Amino acid sequence: MTATPDFHLWVALAIITGGIIAYAWGRWAMELVSLAIITALLVFFHFFPMIDAETGRAFPDMRSLLAGFSDPALIAILSLLVMGQALVHSGALDEPVRRLLKVAEGAPRLVIRGILAIVLAISGFLNNTPVVAVFIPMISALSRKLDINPSRVMIPLSYAAILGGNLTLIGSSANLLVAGIYSEITGDHLGFFAITAPGLIVGAAGFVYVAFIAPLLLPDRVPVISGMSRVAKQFLVQLEVAPGSPLEGQKAVSGLFPGLTELTIRAIHRGDETLLPPFHDVSLQAGDIILAAATRRALTEMMAKDPELLHGLWRRGGVAGEEVAQSAPPLPEEDRMLAEVMIAPASRLQGRTLEQVGFRSLTNAIVLGIQRRSRMIRSHISELVLEPGDVLLLLGRRQDILALRGNRDLLLLEWSAADFPVMRSSRLAIGIFAATVLAAATGILPIAIAALVGALAMMTGRCINIRQAGRAVDSKVVLIIAAAVAMGQAMQATGGAEFVATHLLTLLDGASPLMILSAFFAMVAVLTNLLSNNATAVLFTPIAVSVADHIGVDPQIFVIALIFSATASYATPFGYQTNLLVMGPGHYRFSDFVRAGIPLVVVVWAAFTIAAAMLYDLG
Repeated sequence: MTATPDFHLWVALAIITGGIIAYAWGRWAMELVSLAIITALLVFFHFFPMIDAETGRAFPDMRSLLAGFSDPALIAILSLLVMGQALVHSGALDEPVRRLLKVAEGAPRLVIRGILAIVLAISGFLNNTPVVAVFIPMISALSRKLDINPSRVMIPLSYAAILGGNLTLIGSSANLLVAGIYSEITGDHLGFFAITAPGLIVGAAGFVYVAFIAPLLLPDRVPVISGMSRVAKQFLVQLEVAPGSPLEGQKAVSGLFPGLTELTIRAIHRGDETLLPPFHDVSLQAGDIILAAATRRALTEMMAKDPELLHGLWRRGGVAGEEVAQSAPPLPEEDRMLAEVMIAPASRLQGRTLEQVGFRSLTNAIVLGIQRRSRMIRSHISELVLEPGDVLLLLGRRQDILALRGNRDLLLLEWSAADFPVMRSSRLAIGIFAATVLAAATGILPIAIAALVGALAMMTGRCINIRQAGRAVDSKVVLIIAAAVAMGQAMQATGGAEFVATHLLTLLDGASPLMILSAFFAMVAVLTNLLSNNATAVLFTPIAVSVADHIGVDPQIFVIALIFSATASYATPFGYQTNLLVMGPGHYRFSDFVRAGIPLVVVVWAAFTIAAAMLYDLG
């Protein structure tokens, strides 16, 4: 069965419009809406195909509508997400974040804005996607340390990179696509810095919005895990200073020991003597038992940096003191898991100490710390009588921790289970990521291939395992990209973009060149948020040249306007790869991009219109 082209055009536009409304409404999951869009387009074009007059073949076919599932952009984004997770898991970003934190102590938001400015500048010369991929884990770690929710900073990170991509011709793949098609049509070439002058004006205006206004429009959305983890701020921990330990011989400075600055020391047990703060002129000795309060993050970082401390705790059975033989196998690095459990009401463990219940034998895990809010504790934790509501921080093998789900005496807090970082892989992870970015930025490999090789190297180098890599993959991103490609194919096949452009010119007949240029920019900026920036760039380059010739203006001006408008993909997550990249880490919904992105589209449109009036002859 066939139908008229207008019929295909209007039905395709109706499906796409309905999908966009469903995304924005937020009543249904984005994965479900994406599947509905793909299914609707597949069913429609199966029963009502368009027929190519020359070949007699139906189009768009099923293969082209489903091409998004194998799209290079999808492969690149998923691979970069895996690599970012490997950087976080290996602790590779701890040192850079620590240095930034020192700078950020006086002005944390100034540091965030400084990073956004750096991203904007770098993106003028490097591909935006790897630049954002580099900074996502760093911004994420920094925001956690500064108690700023990632939802306030991830979208600004993506926007800064997109703005920076318009500083030079190589800043974005869309720029190069437009320049190539323009050269084929006219024989002229765009210079490397042809877009730099308007790019600086648009970038400055956009940066003010991104750094100061966008964070105010974004939700202060706390991830479930993050929000729950803040409930249990500190655990009481017990550490023994082993002979030869880096802690041995350390002297307190202003009451703090250099190797334990992240811990609040409540007491030091030395034989029969108990030392209480302040610890003036106290030096740590081998055999000292340190009783301290520490956050889970601080304790994890300290043990990850000092493997001997971790091995010692494992051999001694944690705070319970159930020692194992020296010949016993160590805890495998790739299988370590931290979790929190609560002593259940009517638990058989209540009224007994950890040593009395034989906790290690019971669970195959060790207790690193205990949280009890009722009173200050300064006695040995191994002598502490357990009470209902006590929260224990455990370390053990993954299978042993997860086996506690069925334990009636201990309630496993599911959100708390997390893999222990493997710090020895940090340098390897940094090296792999740097090589990947270098290969993609210099053009040695396409970004999809470079990222895929990098993700594989991270897994084979044991910076991250298959299970952890699988958790980094976001099904939402997969289906949104697939739906975006399907919508783009439908728009191209039915001539939807050309239809909109033709009617715009009809409406603006007789208007000034500046007004037509501004309206052309606005139209492309709207459509690029519905398609992809590259698809919009390819579709509209011939139209830009045609419109300029029609009104007697240098085509290069309209082509430059197209470059800026095609990359104004701020209002939807699928408009630009970097938006999709930050969607998971920022825990965003479709409406978040609409809320923050539409004002930026307006800012960029207004700034470019002013820049064009100042820089170009549009008489």
